[in-house]
Formats: sequence, C-alpha cells, structure tokens
Amino acid sequence: MPETDIQWDLPDPFTLSLSPAPEDIDGLGHTNNAVYVRWCEQAGWAHSRALGLDIDDYRRLDRGMAIRRGNYHYLLPTTEGEPLLLGTWLIAGDSPLSAFRCFQLVRLSDRNTVLRGRWELVCIELSSGRPKRLPKEFKAAYQPAMTAAACPPEL
Repeated sequence: MPETDIQWDLPDPFTLSLSPAPEDIDGLGHTNNAVYVRWCEQAGWAHSRALGLDIDDYRRLDRGMAIRRGNYHYLLPTTEGEPLLLGTWLIAGDSPLSAFRCFQLVRLSDRNTVLRGRWELVCIELSSGRPKRLPKEFKAAYQPAMTAAACPPEL
C-alpha cells in the first residue's frame, strides 16, 4: 500500500520512517513507551533541521523551544521490525511565546495509528531558562510550517 493512503490527523505531515530494534522491546514483548517519546524528540529535531534551525542555532540565538507539557496516547502495541511512519506538525500557540507540536505514529502494515502525542512548547532564553518571545529567526523558519488546525481533541 502506498504511504499516500494514510489517514493523517492533519494535512501535510513531516514524516520520519522508524522500526523498533531489539533493544526497543520491553519485558511485555512490545516497544517500550519511552522509545516512542524518544522517537517524537527525534522527529521534532529532524523537522526543525529541515526548516533550517538546529541546536547550534538555538545556542547562537540563546533561545530554544522547550517542552512545557507532553501528552501521549498509546493506542496499539508495536513489535520488533515493524515498519512505522511518524508524522509531526507545528501548530500556532495561544501566546507569542508558545507553540504546539502534534505527533501521529502509524503502523504501515495495516495503516493503524498506534500513538498520538502533543507537546506544549514555550520559547525560552537558554542562558536564564526564562520565557521569551520567539526571535525573528524562529518566526521565519517555523511560522510558514505551522498549520492552522488543532491537534486531535483527546490530547
């Protein structure tokens, strides 16, 4: 089945192909929940780099998008070697300091969504940890990629 037939929660995701490795499997025989969290972080950074901002830019600008809150709904288990596709989106926040990042992890064999996640992000000054407005470089990179839609309501 082509990847174009996936029922994404929102249009035009940035995607990352994944597959659980043997070390990702827990004592219950499926992918450990902490692995999903790690994959979301990897997808977030990959998306940010694709938009033109990486950790070196964050340090140079003394700003960063920090996770204030993370919510994950683990819907179905995955097992070693299963091909998965993780989609992520940036959503405009409710203040000049914030944004949201949504995630949807799909098992490619049956097109079932196995995880949904949402981060509430806040822009901080790295040197102090205090909230600050997004610098112009963040706005230039991130705002064109933000969707006007909201994350699924259960998150």
